[in-house]
Amino acid sequence: MPEGDTVWQAARRLHDALAGKVLTRSDFRVPRYATADLTGRAVLDVTPRGKHLLTRVEGGLTVHSHLRMDGSWKVFAPGQRWSGGPAHQIRVVLSTADRTAVGYRLPVLEILRTAEEQRVVGHLGPDLLGPDWDPRQALANLRADLARPLGEALLDQRNLAGVGNVYKSEICFLLGVTPWLPVGELPADRAAHLPVLSQRLLEANRDRPVRRTTGLRGQDLFVYGRAPRPCLRCGTSVRVADQGDGSRERPTYWCPTCQSGPAPRPGGPVGARRRR
Repeated sequence: MPEGDTVWQAARRLHDALAGKVLTRSDFRVPRYATADLTGRAVLDVTPRGKHLLTRVEGGLTVHSHLRMDGSWKVFAPGQRWSGGPAHQIRVVLSTADRTAVGYRLPVLEILRTAEEQRVVGHLGPDLLGPDWDPRQALANLRADLARPLGEALLDQRNLAGVGNVYKSEICFLLGVTPWLPVGELPADRAAHLPVLSQRLLEANRDRPVRRTTGLRGQDLFVYGRAPRPCLRCGTSVRVADQGDGSRERPTYWCPTCQSGPAPRPGGPVGARRRR
């Protein structure tokens, strides 16, 4: 599941493969850009911005892509068989003399002027893995709507850019509160720690092939994907329920013993909160 660390890794792979080299092939397989041709232009850099990828080329152009749930970029050597999915899922091919980058299942793919990048990323909050990271601004953004459930606020890229569904569940577990706790009810000391914790988790995982939040051998995550297995701390069965605004709900995991606050009742809506 692409989150800020996954996108950072993808950007690094693409940058290492393409930056400073001239494109020998440019094949956009989406109707809007079917005739676009970047052949002969040098790639300047590939930069991640939250969950967005910005591939900048000579002439003031940027290839903007977003992985969403199952998009991916794969890099291949000459003669290497492409293995990211069937050919009909390929959205773009960018090649240099010694590498080929293939974008599979990219739900967002466009060419825009580099000077206009703010049109697609200007709404984002501070990037957890970017040079603009500002924990105070991130916390202020999160607290702009005190009644909003913490899990939803963390996923809102306008507050801070890079947290996805996995980190949402893990951050809430480490803070000891449920993802349904209103932001305004998060204790002050935990609120102050939230941006630091979030940035620390993503930074620790940006170079890892497997995401880890626990520090425990053989156990990568505390709660995400673990329902109904026992909590690694207390042994209570980890629970899962959908969280969202109805149009975009996502499975959310939590421990009913280790995390205080409101949570859905089995088979019902968000129920009574538990205090510790």
